[in-house]
Amino acid sequence: MDRKPSFSIIGAGKVGSALGVLLQELGYLPAAVYSRTFSHSKRLADQLQVAAAPHPAAAAAAAELVFITTTDREIAAMAAAIARQGGCRPGQIVFHASGALASDVLAPVRAQGAWAVSMHPLQSFTSTAGARANLPGSCFALEGDEPALERAIEIVKDLKGRYFVIQPEDKPLYHAAAVIASNYLVSLVHLSASIYRQLGLDEEQAMDALFPLIQGTINNIARSGPAGALTGPVARADGATLRGHLRALQKMDWRTQQAYRAMGLYTVGVAMENGNLTPNEAVAISNIFLEVDNHEQKSNYSRLPAYETGRHPHYHANRLRLSDGHLGRCFRYRRHPGGGLPR
Repeated sequence: MDRKPSFSIIGAGKVGSALGVLLQELGYLPAAVYSRTFSHSKRLADQLQVAAAPHPAAAAAAAELVFITTTDREIAAMAAAIARQGGCRPGQIVFHASGALASDVLAPVRAQGAWAVSMHPLQSFTSTAGARANLPGSCFALEGDEPALERAIEIVKDLKGRYFVIQPEDKPLYHAAAVIASNYLVSLVHLSASIYRQLGLDEEQAMDALFPLIQGTINNIARSGPAGALTGPVARADGATLRGHLRALQKMDWRTQQAYRAMGLYTVGVAMENGNLTPNEAVAISNIFLEVDNHEQKSNYSRLPAYETGRHPHYHANRLRLSDGHLGRCFRYRRHPGGGLPR
C-alpha cells in the first residue's frame, strides 16, 4: 500500500479541525498546525500529536499537502505569507476550502512552484463535531492545477465523497447556488416559523408543526426532483388562495411580504417546467404576485421569460442532451476523467 502524504492545517476552525482528524484517521500523516488563535492551534495540534507552528510558513514547509482552512478574507494573506517566508516549494500542493474563491487566490504559492487547488465541500457545518460527521460522503467542488486535482480526487474518494470539477470563473455562481440551497433554506424555514409565531405558537411549537412537512418535502424532492415535487396553490393556478395569502400577509412586515412575492414568482417558472401551468395561467398567477390588476393582464407575456410563454427566446443558447435525456442550456462543467458525480 502506498504511503499517504503528510499534511498541515492552517486555520484550526470547524472545517480545518475536522479535516485534520479525518485525514489522520485515513492514514495521512499530520505534520503541523497553525492558527491565528493559539488555543485553537494548540488544541488541534495536541489531537494530531504534532507541533503548533509559530507562523503559517513553518506549518506549510513541514508538509507535502497544505490545507488553508481559514475564513475567505484570510486566504490570500496566508498564501502570501507562506510564499514570502519560504514555506512552499515545487511539487507541494496547497488547498483552500472556500466556495466563493477560485484557486487563483493562491497565486503567490503558484509563483514559487507549488500547485494550487480549491476543494469546497457542499455541506453545512455548525460545529467541529458536525463537520467531522458531515464531511465523509459529501460532494466537493474542485478547481485548480491538474496534478493538484488528481490528489484532491484521491482525498474525496478516501472520504467516500463525490465531486465535480468546475472552471475558476464559475466559482461565484456555484457558490450562490450553494448559499440558496443552504443558507436561504434556513431563512425560509425561519420565515415560515415566524408567521406561525404570529398565531401564538412559540418557536419550538412552530418547528414541531413544520418539520414533518419540511422533511416530507425534502423526501419528495429526493424521489421526484424539485419540479416534480411541487404542490400547492401556484401549481394548481389557485389565484383566489394566493390573493388571500397576500391580504393576510399585509399584517406582517414588508420583508415577509416581498419574500413571499419573490418566491411565488419563481415558483411560477417551476410550475411551468413540470407542466402544471399553461402560459396564460402563468401570466395570471405572476401578475397576482406583481400586483397587476386583471384589466392589465391581456396578452401580457412580457412579464415572463420567453421560454415560459411558449415564444422563442431572443437569445441563442447552445443546447446539449444530458445523460438523462433532457435538453438543457449548455454548461461548461464536465465530469473529470475517471470520476465525477455518479448517476
